Amino acid sequence: MSKPKLTWPVMTLTSGPVDAYPAVLRGLSRPIAYDFDPAFQQFYEDVVGKARTAMRTKEMPVILHGEPVLGLEAAAASLIAKGDVVLNLASGVYGKGFGYWAAQYAKEVVEIEVPYNDAIDPAAVEAFLRKRPDVKIVSLCHHDTPSGTINPAREIGAVVARHGALLIVDAVSSFGGMGIHPDDCHAGIFVTGPNKCLGSAPGLSMLSVSSGAWEKMKSNPDAPRASMLSILDWENAWRHDQPFPFTPSVAEMNGLDAALDVYLDEGPEVIWKRHDRTARACRAGVQAMGLDLWPVREAIASPTTTAIAVPAGVVEADWRAAIRTHYGVAVSSGRSETLGKLIRVGHMGPTAQPIYAAVAVAVLGGALKHVGKTVDVGAGVAAAMESIDATA
Repeated sequence: MSKPKLTWPVMTLTSGPVDAYPAVLRGLSRPIAYDFDPAFQQFYEDVVGKARTAMRTKEMPVILHGEPVLGLEAAAASLIAKGDVVLNLASGVYGKGFGYWAAQYAKEVVEIEVPYNDAIDPAAVEAFLRKRPDVKIVSLCHHDTPSGTINPAREIGAVVARHGALLIVDAVSSFGGMGIHPDDCHAGIFVTGPNKCLGSAPGLSMLSVSSGAWEKMKSNPDAPRASMLSILDWENAWRHDQPFPFTPSVAEMNGLDAALDVYLDEGPEVIWKRHDRTARACRAGVQAMGLDLWPVREAIASPTTTAIAVPAGVVEADWRAAIRTHYGVAVSSGRSETLGKLIRVGHMGPTAQPIYAAVAVAVLGGALKHVGKTVDVGAGVAAAMESIDATA
């Protein structure tokens, strides 16, 4: 028998990749230029310059040509030397995962780990670093997306800077959706990408690298060269008079250019506000239906992803499938340790519009009746709309 034909969702409210802005789709359809053409080389420099403006950093960013996992692994491979002790801060699946990369390169990886519905306490980091003055690098996931939780990157960054260590920050699903930048959190390497809050396509990593991190990588004899994991190879690739180490992702650069224009033209603070308004409305609606948020306290709940605990007696995969089947809306599951325990609604880029929160609440509640649990959908939607009106 032939398999039933699957249709595209009517709406994608996932935690990424997300739907792209119309301007980005138009950008992706631009002609594919030859990478050694002078016009493209100048275009590339201009796009990196826009990224520097958006990231509010002094240094020209590095663009690596692969989705942000490439940037994160490259940061581990390039910055961590064989004699280094790394403190990995794990408050979720992605924070924990970075420790596995770090262990491939470091002399020792030590860890502060909290439950995956909680956040890292800067005071705990400070106390740990006093006990372990040999820590050279600290790694932090700012928004641990599989939990929908936010870590206090600025405060932790200040602690790490006082200690004299270098901080690697995973801001893949937070940059562009809230006020977080490399210099804000004293990041040595700050990794993000265009396929989340910037509303572009997956395929690029955007890195801000501090002068201290450049120095550390250049003094690391094991830092990759002539490799997909090399950050050093791309240090000066932004310059229009320098060759690329290998062929850059031309279409994705076109999309990034358009996404940065959207971000800078609308205004970062305006965009952050609509992400926050959307998430607040979603949380209000979810709780009004009697459902629980996954984060242990709302103060650490992300403005770019709402994580909802799966009610007792409900199978998460069935709930998510009912949302997709009956309403044509795609949402996200958990990952690894959070898989089956929560469901996630993304508020990123073009779907960070408050009315989408009401849609999300309606389909979350409506789908529950298809899996044997009844909630007051009307109360949820009303609470979401009240929140939208209150924050206008």
